[in-house]
Amino acid sequence: MKFKFNATEILTKDGVSFVVPFILITACFALWGFANDMTGPIVKAFSKIFRMSATEGSLVQVAFYLGYFVMAFPAAIFIQRYSFKKGVMMGLSLFAIGSLMFLPAKMLGFYYPFLLAYFILTCGLSFLETSCNPYIYCMGSEETATQRLNLAQAFNPIGALLGMYMVMELVQKKMSPMSSEQRFELNDMQFNLLKDHDLSALIGPYLGLGVFTILLLVLIRLTKMPTSSDTASDKDILTAMKQLMKISNYRNGVIAQFFYVGAQVTCWTFIIQYGTHVFQAEGMEEKAAEILSQKYNIGAMALFTVFRFICTWFLKYVQPGRLLSILAIVAISFTAGAIMFPDRNGLYCLVCVSACMSLMFPTIYGIALRGVGDNVKFAGAGLIMSVLGGSLIPLLQAMIIDSKVELLGLSSTNVSFIIPLMCFVVVTWYGHRAYVKHHILHEL
Repeated sequence: MKFKFNATEILTKDGVSFVVPFILITACFALWGFANDMTGPIVKAFSKIFRMSATEGSLVQVAFYLGYFVMAFPAAIFIQRYSFKKGVMMGLSLFAIGSLMFLPAKMLGFYYPFLLAYFILTCGLSFLETSCNPYIYCMGSEETATQRLNLAQAFNPIGALLGMYMVMELVQKKMSPMSSEQRFELNDMQFNLLKDHDLSALIGPYLGLGVFTILLLVLIRLTKMPTSSDTASDKDILTAMKQLMKISNYRNGVIAQFFYVGAQVTCWTFIIQYGTHVFQAEGMEEKAAEILSQKYNIGAMALFTVFRFICTWFLKYVQPGRLLSILAIVAISFTAGAIMFPDRNGLYCLVCVSACMSLMFPTIYGIALRGVGDNVKFAGAGLIMSVLGGSLIPLLQAMIIDSKVELLGLSSTNVSFIIPLMCFVVVTWYGHRAYVKHHILHEL
């Protein structure tokens, strides 16, 4: 089977073109990519600034993805009652508020107000993703929905690359070069002065992000958006969920998305710890090792971005479920390399995992929404809730890193990557099931 990939065809439905709305909503994909991939390096920064363990630092990810989980269905109910456009506007509003809350959190000087700011920020992201993903899905035929989602999602890593670069330039390089061990030796006055200096660097990108979000909110508010696929519905959530739970393809998609997001967050969060461990073993100082690790992280995201476009092109020729399972198997192989190689070879393998992940989120999303009918808004919310995997799974990996356990001479950092490896096994299973159900059976 050959899949079409023409911008005019995939962004048209019933003779109506959705090109301009597609561009505006796709801008939101880049925005939340920026915010999402600032967070991984910030985990390590918070651990140093507040003299915490990797487990305590990973609470940033817990707060970040908990917001997604908590707000997904309220967002779906809001969108069901009103519209996709109003859902996007609400998301941008919460996003801006959470970003600007970093200033009072810095003034208080405690860790937990930052977690509250992250939570509110990601409540906004939950609104955005619950609105934007199904909105893109509806901007054309169901046959081309997976290609359309992949095209929109291709701009997500572009924003992510910019976010990661800004963290390196505006946060990591401006923080004090003092190592974690040296920070524990400071008295209270010295510690507070250093903390204030580093937090001033840390909040800068978030304040800028808040201002930019307000500008985007105003632009979307003033733009006329289509309403043909965006009408309100009186269907209640319980009815919709009962219908959705009868669709095995959707149920399994939620499970696969939970594990995929967990794998993605672990690979991008702990690449900093992984690289720092490797480079310090080579004799490099901690700050230099962290900055170099961030460069590898940016390289991983660049690879992710390039392969998003490449894999979107491959969807012209390869059934989505089949391509998903192939990439997941390759990801398993590279993750095994990250576990087994204690040197830079392991880091190279970890970077290469990002190429395999490039297609996964939108493809799982697109496959899972097949056949959900008018339940698409609540179905999208369920898939957004599944990003809770990005909250729970990294916490489990951080506990393994902090345990200092060694296996076959490998450090706890290497051993911890057994967690994303297991996640990719689940993704492989889902991709294979999708291929069998939607390709082989249709040819019989």
